[in-house]
This record gives sequence, structure tokens and C-alpha cells, in this order.
Amino acid sequence: MKKLLLTFTLLLVAVFNLTAQTITPPQSTAPVQETAIRQGNWMIGAGIGSIGHNFKSETFSLEIEPRAGFFISDNAVIGTQVQLGLEAYDGGELFRYGLTPFVRYFFPEGAAPTHRWFGEALVGFAGSNQEDSDGDRLLSTVYGVRAGYAHFVATNVSLEGTLNLVRSHANIDVGSGTSGSTGLSLGVAFQIYLPSRGR
Repeated sequence: MKKLLLTFTLLLVAVFNLTAQTITPPQSTAPVQETAIRQGNWMIGAGIGSIGHNFKSETFSLEIEPRAGFFISDNAVIGTQVQLGLEAYDGGELFRYGLTPFVRYFFPEGAAPTHRWFGEALVGFAGSNQEDSDGDRLLSTVYGVRAGYAHFVATNVSLEGTLNLVRSHANIDVGSGTSGSTGLSLGVAFQIYLPSRGR
């Protein structure tokens, strides 16, 4: 019995050692090597909007903010972002929309192989549609600035955090945290960087 127990224990230790050697931790960072943010590449992604349901007020909300941009030079992107939002509640619904072109610049100063700091300016329009509401605006101007940090989890995928200062007169939330005024907020997004066909 002792031999059987010893053999089983040795076999278990051997299997554990082999398994431990073949399991690799998930990738949490990757070198950019400046290939992702080069002239001619595309950047597509989305602000990670919110989806939720408030049980007390029986309100459902959904925010989607897809975006696309083109690198007009190394580190410089020009593109546009779409804002779509829906809030459904007992007795009605609120639909929000917007289109905000943007210009983004990745700063080479303070850069590392796995991350980049960036600044962004945006200007566009937005609006809202709510039943029996005087606060609706078909179109209203939106403008603002963002400062952000892009951490590359793969050579062509980044997770981003942004600090946003956005102004609008529409009943919307374009990363501003408020509607109809100037707002300061934090945002989270992901981006995929696609090389141009010639590369």
C-alpha cells in the first residue's frame, strides 16, 4: 500500500510539474514598436459604453460609441465617432445620437514600447428625441478635448483611459457625464490598429 501511495504521489507531482510548465499566463502587455501608429494605418474601436437596468425605476439604458480613424502621418489620426444611446423607462423612451469628428495625436515624449499618451480634440453635432419633452434639440454643437493613455495588450490592440472635457447643449452624454452643459468625466475604450494594404 505504501508503494502504491508513493507511486501515485510521484505521478501526481510529475503531472503537476508538466502542467505548470505548459500553462502560460495571459498576455497583458505587448511592444508597440511604432508599427501600430504609423502613417496609412487605420484605427477602429469603441468607447466602452454602458448597458444596464435599474430595478427600482424600471429603466433600461444602452450606450454605444463606435469610432474609426486614419493615420494621416505617424502619430496623428483623423476620424469620427458616433454616439448612440437609448434609455427606456415606464411611460416613454429617450433616444440620443451624435456624430463627432476628432483629431488625435500620440505624443512621442514619454512613450514606452507598450504604451502611448495622446491628446484629442473633437467637434460635431448631437441631439435627442424624447416624447413630450421641451428639452429636445434636433441638432446641437458638441466640442471638447480629451487626454488619454493607450496601453497595448497586443501589437495592434490597445485599452485606453481618457479624461474628457466636453460641451454640448443637447440632452446627451458624449463622455461628459452631464447634458446641456460642460462636463468633465473619465472614459474607457479599446482600439484595434489595422495596417494599410501596402505594408
